[in-house]
Amino acid sequence: MSKAKKPQVMKPATAAQKLDVYLPATPREFQDRLVSRDELDELQRNPPEWLVDLRRDGPHPRNVVAARLRVSNSGLARGGVTEALTTEEIAALAADPPEWLVRERESFAEVRREQRRLQERRD
Repeated sequence: MSKAKKPQVMKPATAAQKLDVYLPATPREFQDRLVSRDELDELQRNPPEWLVDLRRDGPHPRNVVAARLRVSNSGLARGGVTEALTTEEIAALAADPPEWLVRERESFAEVRREQRRLQERRD
């Protein structure tokens, strides 16, 4: 007979990262316990209201903010964005981009073009 498998569990920070949400904005009961792989899968399949709201309105983690602004995480730091932003704050930045954002978008686009060029050379 084989032993019953222990469910895989992860820290709340890891689960929040996999769900693309900002951990401090999640409910306290999510932050204070380990999350099993099955629970994470269920949250992804059938997100509760708090998760839907967080994904829609934020605050969003840096990787989501960077993706929505079309810049790198480093570009955010160079622009002085160190905190999580809400969807509204991201939209305001995108609607009237400051000089640093325009510069970082151009730089990010150039890096992407170069990556594609190198990938095409390898293929």
